[in-house]
Amino acid sequence: MTRAGRVVLVGAGPGDPGLMTVRALEAIAQADVILYDKLIPATALDGARAGAELLDVGKVGGGEQVPQDETHRLLLTHAQAGRTVVRVKGGDPFVFGRGGEEALLCREHGIPFEVVPGVTAGVAAPAYAGIPVTQRGMAAAVAFVTGHEDPGKPETQLDWPALAAFPGTLVFYMGVRALPRIADQLTEHGRPADEPVAIVERGTLPDQRTVHGTLDTIAELAAAAAIKPPSVTVVGRVAALGEELGWLGVGPLAETSVVVTRPRAKASGLARALRELGARVVEAAVIVPEPLDFTVPDLAGTDLLVLSSPNGAARFFGALRDSGRDARALAGTRVAVIGPGTADAVRAHGVEPDLVPRRAVGESLAELVAGLEVQRALIVRARGGRDVVREALAGADPPAADITVIEPYVTVAEPLDPRARARALEADWATFTSASSARFFCEAVGGADAIRDSGLQLASIGPITTTALRELGLEPHVEATEHTPDGLVAALVAAAGA
Repeated sequence: MTRAGRVVLVGAGPGDPGLMTVRALEAIAQADVILYDKLIPATALDGARAGAELLDVGKVGGGEQVPQDETHRLLLTHAQAGRTVVRVKGGDPFVFGRGGEEALLCREHGIPFEVVPGVTAGVAAPAYAGIPVTQRGMAAAVAFVTGHEDPGKPETQLDWPALAAFPGTLVFYMGVRALPRIADQLTEHGRPADEPVAIVERGTLPDQRTVHGTLDTIAELAAAAAIKPPSVTVVGRVAALGEELGWLGVGPLAETSVVVTRPRAKASGLARALRELGARVVEAAVIVPEPLDFTVPDLAGTDLLVLSSPNGAARFFGALRDSGRDARALAGTRVAVIGPGTADAVRAHGVEPDLVPRRAVGESLAELVAGLEVQRALIVRARGGRDVVREALAGADPPAADITVIEPYVTVAEPLDPRARARALEADWATFTSASSARFFCEAVGGADAIRDSGLQLASIGPITTTALRELGLEPHVEATEHTPDGLVAALVAAAGA
């Protein structure tokens, strides 16, 4: 008997992964097929199971479009084949998300469905900009309005006289291109020209921006600031509260834009630390760890295990578990790591590292292990990684008799889209946490000349990364004293206060 399929319409929230609901994450983890939009959190699908089929059906205004009819076809095809289909949408599926159409399609064809509400951008983006959409004595009502109507329809569906007379806050979704028309229609039908307006670009995301003005000035101000979708526009007295209640961008890095080039899986911690200090973060992941096939050898008799990165540690312990072993297989083995980040990754698997060098560079780790008497060593590192630890063990007195190197991943370039490239070159600072991030960022933005011409200042996590930048013809403006992400943040704060 064929298993009955079902559809789950999931709202993934406005962009900040922390705003995804527990039920949304559960549904994604249970899916056989995931149909997802463009405007979902970057990490939204990280919890999908290994065998799930992921299909991009996103739509971007002015760009490539996946027709809604094709999305409907995919929903029906997979659900009728007995699969659990999860349709992941930005925001809430029933707020300008066409979720109602997809629910009606399911009902028409007898397919069971569930709706998982999400935090909608019309509330979240203003909140992240310090704007309450309702406020006692200022706005007792709020209306959510689409700013992007179907261009194929000859007449507007919006009742502009009624919107102009609405006694509360108006929140327009998807209205960047229509902003001059929105302002003109509202003022033409009686809304005061000096009424406060705020437009929030990429609300809840690390590089959120807000522009404040009035109905009379907002279109010009937004154009001057080059505001782009996705954005929401707030019209009403409450919009002015954002200038008083704004809580993002407050701190020693206020008004400073910082590029984070770490892989997406690692970027969130650094981005969060920078945002908490007031920085406007531009995520420009230019590297990604690509898994490689490998086997954890028999660990009996291994004197020393060397782990050179958090990603390597995660891959090693995952493979150890998959082979039916756990941390007990390391009994009697000293564990050496390259720095605090890798040490924390190892502790997450119930193992306390024996050796953590004072400086998080290969040379410091090599100095530590060179003084040990080692018969059998296992080194876990990225393919193409530096060989200083193996050379130190091989050159020790006495030398290690057996040195095995396993490479569970390789670092490869992740291209930047044109908009991310432009935002990165417009920033104040770029941070680099590895030599590969420096090399691949330089390549992604058009070379060292493009970086120099932009005026972008460079912050290096340590001497190896600094050497890579210099080999590219670039000189870092700061280098972290402590070679960790926290040390890099501290270096930026010091430079900003100088």
